[in-house]
Amino acid sequence: MSRLTLRLPETLHHQIQLRAREEGVSMNQYIVFALTRQVTQEYTVQAVPPQRVAEQRAQYQTLLDTLGRASFADIQQVLDEREPVAPEVGLTPEVVARLRARIEQAG
Repeated sequence: MSRLTLRLPETLHHQIQLRAREEGVSMNQYIVFALTRQVTQEYTVQAVPPQRVAEQRAQYQTLLDTLGRASFADIQQVLDEREPVAPEVGLTPEVVARLRARIEQAG
């Protein structure tokens, strides 16, 4: 275990002291707990409230409505107009086949 010396403002030191006493643990234990909670918080999955989910769905539907629908002819026209490019070096049919096989195995 590592050791770290900190200089704390008196007010923060007092707050930590009070919280540790309320929890019935040492200041060291409380500080380790608080730091662990803070560091792991970004990795914690939190539920999205149903209201926010509904808002996001509405925004997504609005976006789809704004974009409209493309017909098969429109899609084909865009595909026909795209610029042909050379395949990447090393991207052989064998490599593509291996990648497809790995994707199928993963699915």
